[in-house]
Amino acid sequence: MSPRITDSAQAAQELKRIVGNTERIAFFGGAGVSTASGIPDFRSPSGLYHQRFAYPPETMLSHEFFVTHTAEFYDFYRTRMIALGAKPNRAHLKLAELEGRGKITGIVTQNIDGLHQMAGSRAVWELHGSVHRNICRRCGRTYPAEWILETEGAPSCEACGGLVKPDVVLYNESLDEDVILGAIDAISHAEVLIVGGTSLVVYPAAGLVRSFQGSTLVIVNLEPTAQDAFADLVCACDIASAFDF
Repeated sequence: MSPRITDSAQAAQELKRIVGNTERIAFFGGAGVSTASGIPDFRSPSGLYHQRFAYPPETMLSHEFFVTHTAEFYDFYRTRMIALGAKPNRAHLKLAELEGRGKITGIVTQNIDGLHQMAGSRAVWELHGSVHRNICRRCGRTYPAEWILETEGAPSCEACGGLVKPDVVLYNESLDEDVILGAIDAISHAEVLIVGGTSLVVYPAAGLVRSFQGSTLVIVNLEPTAQDAFADLVCACDIASAFDF
């Protein structure tokens, strides 16, 4: 059985030790990385999947719903998916610091909030896109999230009148091939892979962890994950606190 730590302070010390002895670290993160920034996750008791809406969140975040209920999709997207007031927490900031020191060689994230870049990280592979890019399907013009929040209903491009779609991977849409290849490269060449804030149940993103060929796999997540048995260390604690070193 993998060593399991539940105390955040002890987890921080272990992470500090591992980071100090490693030169090539990749990080794979999910929604739990941003909960300390006030952005709800999906599957925890307080997550989006446990809240009541007119339709299930999985339905409203699907390609089919975007096509057939575009205005309702945007009502949900504006109020639940865009969080411009959120700021990077200790996990984001520590990862950016480690990248600046040459320790972190790649961050692979399932999040769409852009908080890793806001914290200063540059080697970020956004598997599911970003709310900060919204692209006209007709002419390709790009709009920021702030512009989306100022619109109503289904937003139309100011240049050509085409429908603007978030550069976010919805259910039943494919991941970007170049992003996948970049993520695989970052993970497969790392000595240490730290997985944080994800239950590792969303595929194909979670399957990228299998690309890891290094020496040490660390999982930091409050709840058990499907990969815990394969980890060298499991930290069952708050991820922001675990990165407080």
